[in-house]
Amino acid sequence: MNPKRKRWIALVAGWGFVLVGVVGLFLPVLQGMLLLLIGLVILSSEYVWAHKLLAKLRARFPKAASKVHEATEKARTFLRRTQAD
Repeated sequence: MNPKRKRWIALVAGWGFVLVGVVGLFLPVLQGMLLLLIGLVILSSEYVWAHKLLAKLRARFPKAASKVHEATEKARTFLRRTQAD
């Protein structure tokens, strides 16, 4: 898979999670905050503002920072697997 395609997939997935997360903030069936965090983790590899926002969230909510770290590692593992294919 070429780098442009991987970047587009990461951008579409990240923004998709962010959009569904925003909807999830208003619907009781979806976990809006979780989906927003997943989207930010994915987008932080492409955008500096997302990386800075995650850093601020880690400083403000240290207990949640461990969950974000776990999600970041899972996302990196997933992206590495897709790069190997």
